[in-house]
Amino acid sequence: MRESMWGVFVITVGVFLIILIYLFQGITNTDEHNYYLLKEVTEASMIDALDVADYRVTGNVSINREKFVEVFVRRFAESANLANTYVIEIYDINETPPKVSLMVKAKTQGNVSSETIEFDISNRLDAVLESLN
Repeated sequence: MRESMWGVFVITVGVFLIILIYLFQGITNTDEHNYYLLKEVTEASMIDALDVADYRVTGNVSINREKFVEVFVRRFAESANLANTYVIEIYDINETPPKVSLMVKAKTQGNVSSETIEFDISNRLDAVLESLN
C-alpha cells in the first residue's frame, strides 16, 4: 500500500510539472516572438522612414517622424500574434541622428486546468540607425 501511494505521488507531481513547463514555454515563446518582432520592425521602419530628399540636399541622414510611426504600427500589426493584446509606447524619436526609443507591452493568457492566468510581458528597445558615409 505504501509503495502504491508513492507511485500516485510521483505521477501527480509529474503531471503538475508538465503543466508548469507548458505554461512557461508558451510565455517564453511569446516574449521571444515580441522581442524579435520589435527589433526587426523597428529597423525596417527606420529604413522606410529615411528622408531621401534631405540626404540628397544636405548629406545628413534623418528620418521622418510621422512616417516612422505609421510604418511601424502597420508592420507590427501585420506580424503580431492576434491572441495577445498589445500596447505600443513610443518614448522618443530623434530625426537627426535617427534614434527611437519604444516599448511594446503584451498581455498573454495561460491556462492551468480551468484557471486562466494573465501575464504582462514588456519589451523595450532603443535603436540608432547606422550609416556609412
